[in-house]
Amino acid sequence: MAVHFVLEGSLVYQDSDDSRSLKDKKGPPEENTADDTKAESDEETKPQASPAEDGGDVEDACKEDRPDSAASKADEKGPKLTNKFNFSERASQTLNNPLREKSCQTEPPPRSIFSAMANQWEIYDAYHKELQKQEKNKEKQKAPCSKKDDDKSKKKDMWLETLSDDVITNLSKATKIIERMVNQNTFDDIAQDFKYFEDESDKFRDEEGTLLPLWKFQHDKAKKLSVTALCWNSKYQDMFAVGMGSYDFSNQGHGMVAFYTLKNPSYPEYIYATNSSVLCLDIHEQHSFLVAVGFYDGCVAVYNLKETGAEPVYKSTAKTGKHTDPVWQVCWQNDDMDNNHNFYSVSSDGRVVSWTLVKNELVYTDIIRLSVVSDGPEGAQPHSFTCGTSFDFHKQIDYLFLVGTEEGKIHKCSKTYSSQFLETYDAHSMAVDAVKWNHYHPNVFISCSSDMTVRLWDHTINTPLFTFDLNAAVGDVAWSPYSSTVFAAVTTNGRVHVFDLSINKYEAVCQQVVVAKKNKLTHIRFNPIHPIIILGDDRGYVTSLKLSPNLRKQPKLKKGQELPKGPEVEVAKMEKLLSLLREPEQSSI
Repeated sequence: MAVHFVLEGSLVYQDSDDSRSLKDKKGPPEENTADDTKAESDEETKPQASPAEDGGDVEDACKEDRPDSAASKADEKGPKLTNKFNFSERASQTLNNPLREKSCQTEPPPRSIFSAMANQWEIYDAYHKELQKQEKNKEKQKAPCSKKDDDKSKKKDMWLETLSDDVITNLSKATKIIERMVNQNTFDDIAQDFKYFEDESDKFRDEEGTLLPLWKFQHDKAKKLSVTALCWNSKYQDMFAVGMGSYDFSNQGHGMVAFYTLKNPSYPEYIYATNSSVLCLDIHEQHSFLVAVGFYDGCVAVYNLKETGAEPVYKSTAKTGKHTDPVWQVCWQNDDMDNNHNFYSVSSDGRVVSWTLVKNELVYTDIIRLSVVSDGPEGAQPHSFTCGTSFDFHKQIDYLFLVGTEEGKIHKCSKTYSSQFLETYDAHSMAVDAVKWNHYHPNVFISCSSDMTVRLWDHTINTPLFTFDLNAAVGDVAWSPYSSTVFAAVTTNGRVHVFDLSINKYEAVCQQVVVAKKNKLTHIRFNPIHPIIILGDDRGYVTSLKLSPNLRKQPKLKKGQELPKGPEVEVAKMEKLLSLLREPEQSSI
């Protein structure tokens, strides 16, 4: 047997015990009692009939009193029973319950009632003002205006645009927050790795470490450009600047300065398009909205992120002493005696120039000319200028700085002596790509070159302390901010090399291929707080990587000892390493 339909009804058999109990509970119907009271009142008010009439009434009464008569059956008013042959329940006779909709309730947008009267004289005044504006615009187009007037008019127009776009600016803040939230959801796995992931396999690798790929930053308009500069923001540790251009002199064109943040890896926060390739940039430490940029055409410029517009606030020209060759590096310095901001630049024309921001212009001062003295008879030694490729200023000694040249030499210079060098090191056989002072030890610096080597120096000694051959041209090198003995370098074969001299003085602790073989890595930077690095390549991509625990390992301590912290500990760690190299010299003496 297969049951296709079951329905529990409310019908009760009339002669059953359940029906009788239901009748007893309901009691007599109220209609019968009401009819009885009406009948009694009618009988009292009815007049007495004659005997003749009484006879007729008796006969009628006899007829009505018969139990078989139809009238007596009709007068009996009992409980109404359901029709057993053509019955349907009430629920099946009604419509189905309507569906209910759930909707979000929001606050209504603000409204205001506005009313105005347009009279004939108001319309006339409006037309009159419009005609006056048109006449003024025609006069401005006819009359030759100066550059100052142009700048003032541009500023006024920008001010008017900002006033009219107040609503858009408020909306842009909200959309930026929403965009960051969406990106945080889409890249949630990477964000979790960035914050919490620690490679547990490092416990079984002894001294080796790995790099975990995180976000990849790219912009559609910068695909054909190569990354020529990287710089972290010292105030906002999640933001960094990227300079883009071309190192190929035969393929020069436009450039770009882009600012990315880890909160939104899909699109830059700020974009500045330039007419010439960007080769270097630097962000001010105290005033993080000021960015100094050097270009391939020899100009230097300063961008202000607080200002609206795509043009720099300051820019050098041929009249204000711009370089005649590409500018390879810029670096902000402490403010001068008049509290004016200033930065330094080095170029292939052999000049190291100091630029001071005075009112609305850049004032330049030549610090030193990179000259080469050729061997010849005394009194007749012609000077020729060499190309500067990189420089770096000492962290503790304000006047001391190093300059790398295209010949492979490194000059130790002073801001106060512009005529000669303090020391010259025969560092490399090819151009020096980067020179960096150690963050902790005052005597140590590092250099890299296209001759495939990275060399560690003590500025009191003319020979290098360590030489590392990386089997490919080295594009950039950087010291880590958390240890005095850790540094990293990138090569043109797409590899990243991380060294920790306190663990291994001869080989890299980590060697990892980050990009494809066709791509060349150009620059590397450590984040000042988080254990991550960013790498730039010649295709315009910036890749972020997280260092595994072995690459930032703390020294092992005995039980009960506390880990010492501070720069003194890092200086002592490097000094211990240097003492191992100085012992043979002292023993021979």
